[in-house]
Amino acid sequence: MRTRRPLAVTAALFAAALTITACGANTEGGGDAGSDSTAGAEGGGANGTVGVILPETATSARWEGFDKPMLEKALRAEGFEPDVQNALGEVQKFTTLADGMIAQGVDVLVIASINSEVGSAVAAKAKNAGIPTIDYDRLNLGGGSDYYVSFDNVKVGELQGQGLADALKGKRGAEVIEIEGAPTDNNATLFHEGQRNVLKPLYDSGALELVQSQPITDWDNQKGGTTFEQILTGNGGKVDGVVAANDGLAGAIITVLKKNGLNGNVPVTGQDATPDGLKALLRGDQYMTVFKPIQEEANATAKLAAALAKGDTAAADKLAKDVSEDPKGKREVKSVLLEPQLITKNEVKKVIDEGYVPARDVCGGTLQSTCADLGIS
Repeated sequence: MRTRRPLAVTAALFAAALTITACGANTEGGGDAGSDSTAGAEGGGANGTVGVILPETATSARWEGFDKPMLEKALRAEGFEPDVQNALGEVQKFTTLADGMIAQGVDVLVIASINSEVGSAVAAKAKNAGIPTIDYDRLNLGGGSDYYVSFDNVKVGELQGQGLADALKGKRGAEVIEIEGAPTDNNATLFHEGQRNVLKPLYDSGALELVQSQPITDWDNQKGGTTFEQILTGNGGKVDGVVAANDGLAGAIITVLKKNGLNGNVPVTGQDATPDGLKALLRGDQYMTVFKPIQEEANATAKLAAALAKGDTAAADKLAKDVSEDPKGKREVKSVLLEPQLITKNEVKKVIDEGYVPARDVCGGTLQSTCADLGIS
């Protein structure tokens, strides 16, 4: 399930079109995530209304902390009235929000789905109503959206695998536990594919030893921590490194490591560069995270929506130069795939300097001196 990027296409192609202006903080908040879709096409911006449905708030702070305010900003910059709602992890709520937006006649519908089934069903309803759809961050396998905007998710997994390999370098036979994302989320499949691109040769050679790899339903952090503890106990309390698919799962794993006196000695990966994840890096409890500049993703989505709202597929195709494979739908989806970045303790300053997380959310209490040593203010 490989995502393919033409060699000639790099993030530089979008430099003129995508203004990388970071705003907001990766914390829960940013509006009433649970409200039904009431803003809509009746008023709208100069170019109409774009509906956006985000998936949840429980397992990652990014959706309300990053995506919602950044999408609202980017869509307004394109002359749209944004209607950004969150399904709070409920499939029925996702469907209800979509039905409301379609009934109101949004000009474009952006879908960050809970799973491919509901995302595909919503895209089909929108298509029947003549509304173009964009799969956002997660590709709906077997779906009908003609465009997809995300990061190179295989690359995300490769960065996680490389981070762990770097942390365990020279420790032959180091025992690794993998705690992966939801099996219903295509991104989680791609993250795992990328991890294995780096780690499988090390497992095969004996440089590292895989204890167990376990996906976690619904990206449930509590379940991830419990599952990790069960695997750790079954392995005699021994682990040398942990692949955690995102910062939320990493935090649950670190709690278990603390309970067993192992935190700080066992490298743990992550993703999303959340405040809690960055603090864990600064404490030495987490080895790395993956930073995805979501303002770039929001800007690309808004540019694509502007072209689709005008019916200008030629302009949309100029933006979506990449291609993603949908094996279930046996199709190739025109895509904008952006570059993720590996962040270790020494790169935390970069995330803060670019404005994605305020220093005050990371550098309080016992971490003040650590931040000062790293030049973070």
